[in-house]
Amino acid sequence: MDVDTDENSSNPVPISPVTFQNKLPDTVAIVPVVFIVNNILKTLSRPQLDMLATHISGFVDGKTKQAGKASFEELQIDCDWTATTRENYFYLLRQLKSKPEIQHKILSATLRLHQLKNQSGSGIPPVDRAMLMCYNMGNLRKYGNQNSILEISELKKYLGHNIAAYPMPVDIGLPLFSWAVAFRNKTYIGISKRIKNVDLINKNQFIFIGNNIYKTAKDLPEFGLLKADEVRWEDSSVPDLEAAAGYLSGLIKAKKISIIYFHLDENVIKAYHYHDLEKVNDLLR
Repeated sequence: MDVDTDENSSNPVPISPVTFQNKLPDTVAIVPVVFIVNNILKTLSRPQLDMLATHISGFVDGKTKQAGKASFEELQIDCDWTATTRENYFYLLRQLKSKPEIQHKILSATLRLHQLKNQSGSGIPPVDRAMLMCYNMGNLRKYGNQNSILEISELKKYLGHNIAAYPMPVDIGLPLFSWAVAFRNKTYIGISKRIKNVDLINKNQFIFIGNNIYKTAKDLPEFGLLKADEVRWEDSSVPDLEAAAGYLSGLIKAKKISIIYFHLDENVIKAYHYHDLEKVNDLLR
């Protein structure tokens, strides 16, 4: 689930919680993940954070049982905390760790690349493990042919000694998603989520102008584009995933590494072969 404020009040509430219609097979384990919207942490008092920790731990425990599981081994909290929310966020994590439902389990937190690089400013979350999100690392809004989702040269700017020196085991999250970044007169106008890779090869709609850049051949209102707008197609190619995994494998010191792919959507995963992802996994093992 996500945790955000209710429309009618300032109280944190669960947003779009997962629903298990059937019990999961015995062969499947789950790691509950709770995404906390950073802005809600700015104004919460300590008593409110105490209550939030109680609500999250109880809600996660209930959802676990709904999935047919007696318990879970790890709870992961996802939050892009900042300097202004760091104190409240770290306090919330400590409160969560003290709850009976979580006390003897692994508590992990997601870690953005900028938080890894700026450890003094971002701080070290009081958890057992960190999940490093190795994507969204470039300047999305900058005109050009770069790949803001995953680019090894950008990845190297953040990692190096920073990951080796991190004071807890680090797991890895890699991207599988793609998107079309749109520009008008070389100025960023947004991500066109309706555009698929197959649309870009339609010569009645788009003209390929080199690298990963396409220009609209006419107005395309279905995509929110005008004639001569440009689209940069960004994706997570298998060679880029392998390059990232190969680079990371020499830096990570943890004896055991968990790997996640964002995201395992049914349509997204069709673009990849199992053996390709297994090869990426092997590079990190």
